[in-house]
Amino acid sequence: MNHALSTHFLVNQRLSNVWLDKIYEAGIPAVEIFCAKQHCDWHNKAQVNELAHWFSDAPLKLHSLHSPMFNDEVWGRTGPASIINIADRSKPRRIAAVDEIKRALEIADQIPCRYLVQHLGAPVDDFDEGKLEAAFSSLEEISLFARHRGVEVLLENIPNGLSSAEKLNYFLGITHLNLGYCFDTGHANLMEGIPAAFEMMKDRIRSTHVHDNNGKDDHHLFPTLSPAGTVNWADTMALLRSREHQYPLLLELKANPDFPQPLEAIQRIFENLEKV
Repeated sequence: MNHALSTHFLVNQRLSNVWLDKIYEAGIPAVEIFCAKQHCDWHNKAQVNELAHWFSDAPLKLHSLHSPMFNDEVWGRTGPASIINIADRSKPRRIAAVDEIKRALEIADQIPCRYLVQHLGAPVDDFDEGKLEAAFSSLEEISLFARHRGVEVLLENIPNGLSSAEKLNYFLGITHLNLGYCFDTGHANLMEGIPAAFEMMKDRIRSTHVHDNNGKDDHHLFPTLSPAGTVNWADTMALLRSREHQYPLLLELKANPDFPQPLEAIQRIFENLEKV
């Protein structure tokens, strides 16, 4: 399978050209940039220009952007107003969220990419038809803005009441939005299970987030290397290979002190996954 890596594994550090060099030198041909202000600040023109200059003549390709989840630098700890939620029923907050995402999408004006990975709602959101209506309004605007930049919006399955595989299919069924999916193995493992989620999402999967967990907490563990992981990687890779022409094998990991040389560990993960 084609390989790619999310910069989420160093999300609490500033994304620099040095890191991009290291990623490419590790044999990884494509990345997803995680938009978080402490990492890649979509409002920081100097940082975006620096990254764009590097990508302009680099063999490493930008596969996708991960839409911002918070507008602060501390994962939303400054308060509820920092949450970027396209399903917010408050129109002023929803408009502000869409504006932030559009500003992040402007990165694609300078660094072309194919996809924007978008969450439907916040982690704590329960199922609510009013929130789906709000999300529909948001996604119409975001998708149009993205298409003008050659970018396709992908909805990710996340562990909330709006974004299981079943609920995503329901949402697209009632709204008739023609959107693809980013299939997240770790999140599926926390919800309906990877085989069930894949079966419901498979026709629309255009990208992936591959990581592991203990079945209870969204820890983004290193597949095949973290002893606490519970994903059956032989079965999961068989599923992913069944439609490998649709998407890359894209790792989305969390920094782990057990792996002080993360890129070396990431190389081992890809080798292990291809062998199972």
